[in-house]
Amino acid sequence: MSTTTEPFGRTVCAMVTPFTADGALDLDGAQRLAGHLVTEGGCDGLVLSGTTGESPTTTDAEKTALVTAVAEAVGDRARITAGVGSADTRHTVELARAAERAGAHGVLVVTPYYSRPPQEDIAEHFRTVADAVGVPVMLYDIPGRTGTRIEPDTMLRLAEHPRIAGVKDCAYDLLGSSKVIAATGLAYYSGCEELSLPLRAVGGTGYVSTVANVAGPALAAVLDAFDRGENAEATRLHQRVLPLVEQMMGAGLPGTVTAKALLGALGLPAGPVRAPLRAATQERTEALLEAYEEATGADGR
Repeated sequence: MSTTTEPFGRTVCAMVTPFTADGALDLDGAQRLAGHLVTEGGCDGLVLSGTTGESPTTTDAEKTALVTAVAEAVGDRARITAGVGSADTRHTVELARAAERAGAHGVLVVTPYYSRPPQEDIAEHFRTVADAVGVPVMLYDIPGRTGTRIEPDTMLRLAEHPRIAGVKDCAYDLLGSSKVIAATGLAYYSGCEELSLPLRAVGGTGYVSTVANVAGPALAAVLDAFDRGENAEATRLHQRVLPLVEQMMGAGLPGTVTAKALLGALGLPAGPVRAPLRAATQERTEALLEAYEEATGADGR
């Protein structure tokens, strides 16, 4: 039973966290960027304080303030999902409850990292967080960063929880994802832009994208064409955006760095990255701009 619901949106941006020139949280910039992404950027959902949002280097208070500010800026025009993952179940519960109080429509919970717990411990971690809040939970499966996969069989068990509603899928296992989509009502979101179209084709809901910070309409156009039954056009649009995806996500720099470089070059709120990350060079920024222009065209499509 594949889902037709979109509990976290469909075209979702993993939004950067804007900072001021001196590295402080820029709430005004966050509100302006969120408004742009929803109004002009093709996004019906925003994920805050994820990997792209530099969650490892923002404080709990900053994370909560960010949710409050963005919720105020976009209201009900987009679904706001707050990243609340940590390596500590108790801390994750505290972050999830704070995000819900601040106005988040859902929470994103990553697999506990570094300690590499076994599958049943991972499942109990997610259930504990889901039991603690009244909003939908999106599981974040990214073993390349956490060191541990949420195995498909574990996903099948977790899907029985009434508030575990979706998955941000960065496992690079289309077979496993297809199995879970076919057997559950979990809303699957591609966390890897190159797989957004393939995942949609096997019943996925949409994407959670770093590239959407700068090219949301181009990414949304791929799914729109597919949903209209225009498969050849969807493939063409998908192929058109791939060089930008590669420049931003697969050429040696973290997506946070490349997204902020492009946003800054385009005159949109972003600011610096926090250490240990470092800004992209001017040469790299120029290459990103070239790929951006080729992917989006004059009309943003």
